Amino acid sequence: MTPTHPNADVIRRFYEAFDKHDAEAMAACYADDVQFGDAAFPDLKGKNAGDMWRMLCEQGKDLRVEASEIEADDTRGRARWVARYTFSATGKKVVNDIRAEFRFRDGRIVDHRDAFDFATWARQALGLPGLLLGWTSWLQKQVQQRAAKGLSSFQKKRARV
Repeated sequence: MTPTHPNADVIRRFYEAFDKHDAEAMAACYADDVQFGDAAFPDLKGKNAGDMWRMLCEQGKDLRVEASEIEADDTRGRARWVARYTFSATGKKVVNDIRAEFRFRDGRIVDHRDAFDFATWARQALGLPGLLLGWTSWLQKQVQQRAAKGLSSFQKKRARV
């Protein structure tokens, strides 16, 4: 068996930790100045990226994550991952098929971008409104605003503890 690149091992550890709801192990894969982006959280930096995973791990009681197609070299990597969970706002089941792109520095993730079909996600997570409006930038902005408020509220609660 051919050994994998160390950065591929970082990606593998990241998703294994996610499946175990171990956000601290996930955040440890990130550089302190990491940048993250996806359809719901388009521009998170540093601690905010780690806090997003902490929030998702804490709130995603039935969340299951499976990663595959993991590849990496000295500076870049990619993976496909599938998240299965109940969307808390609606109680609807979601299966989200995601493509991730990574950049590395000194063995840690410095940039992480997730891409998925927002309309498909919206249809599953939001039901009829997602089916009717999932293709619109308006709905994506609404989801982004709600996600940002949720992260801010999560961070405020953690600061009080």
